[in-house]
Amino acid sequence: MSAKNDQVNLLTRGIKEVIPSKKALEKALFEGKQLTVYHGVDPTAPSLHLGHSTNYIFLRKLQELGHKIILLIGDFTASIGDPTGRTGERALLTRKQILENCKTYKDQAAKILDFKSRENPVRIEYNSKWLKNLTFESIIDIASHFTVQQMITREMFQRRIKNESPIGLNEFLYPLMQGYDSVALKADVEVGGNDQMFNMLIGRDLARAYLNKNKFVITTKLLINPKTGNKLMSKSEGGYIALNDAPNEMYGKVMALPDEVISDCFELCTEVLMAEVEKIMKTPLRDAKARLAREIVAMYHGRKMSEDAEREFNKVFTKHEAPSDIPVFNIKKEKINIIDLLVEVGLAPSKSEARRLVEQSGVKINNKTQTDQKEEIIVKDGMLVQVGKRRFAKITPSPNSRD
Repeated sequence: MSAKNDQVNLLTRGIKEVIPSKKALEKALFEGKQLTVYHGVDPTAPSLHLGHSTNYIFLRKLQELGHKIILLIGDFTASIGDPTGRTGERALLTRKQILENCKTYKDQAAKILDFKSRENPVRIEYNSKWLKNLTFESIIDIASHFTVQQMITREMFQRRIKNESPIGLNEFLYPLMQGYDSVALKADVEVGGNDQMFNMLIGRDLARAYLNKNKFVITTKLLINPKTGNKLMSKSEGGYIALNDAPNEMYGKVMALPDEVISDCFELCTEVLMAEVEKIMKTPLRDAKARLAREIVAMYHGRKMSEDAEREFNKVFTKHEAPSDIPVFNIKKEKINIIDLLVEVGLAPSKSEARRLVEQSGVKINNKTQTDQKEEIIVKDGMLVQVGKRRFAKITPSPNSRD
């Protein structure tokens, strides 16, 4: 592939929009000057997910071109709460929760980004470094560059006004604080999902006001569930494929994705050439999905673990055999209520969730579906408890259970 084709592919694959233009960005990226490029993520959950990987794959390519890359952890903005896409106010996180959530973010992102490069390592920053030190005078000055009308025109605020749902003043402050990150980092380029366009444009305005710099804004495409119109990957809403998922779990989650998103996942979450993707999508859909699962697991765990995960998946879901590695739990009682059993072996986080699973016929014991929440289970050695298609636990009686 020619250098020119590489440039075109860089600014088209996975890219939604470039402000002010792709042509201007292309010139800036390839004219030899090192640009400071950053992507920010708020630690609202302990795991990064495939939705983030679109940004990291793109950033790695810019890193390889010699540009300075910054992964910004929004440990301060997470305490304010991003209103983007929210139909109600976001529950605010404590400082302890925020720090716990982002504890392994660097390790997760390092599966794609190179933090150890001798020549040009990715830098990690935390926005509490500058935001916590802003004076009230500084915040007033930042706010003076915008109007209430600019904020209130946001779609989610209009929906809340229509539904008579509250809008917190802190939610107006959020884009201002996120925007100020661009000033503190002296950024030339900001990269983020296309749902972050408003916040990133606030940063562009502030960079122009405080630095006399026209920051580039690059939005990446989001993985959207075509049936619901919602994001396929969301830290706050759950149901995502985490970058630190175990190989078998990651493979199984990819195989469970809606058929309609497979082509988009190839484009946004892998580096398989699009010409090859076109050929793959002409094969039987299950084969295409299996190839996607192999590619994604290989990206985060290596090719061998990917192949092992595929064999294990086929063993459980094609041959309907039990998994090779099932956790074993000692139960001290001769009899135990099924709800208590599910909680004790970690297949349900709470009794209410355990009741829901039984109610929805999602629980099997020795391959028999359980439907009675009051069922007293007689504990037997080797008993196999299953929740859904992928979660299992093996039971063994405690030596003292029959004393």
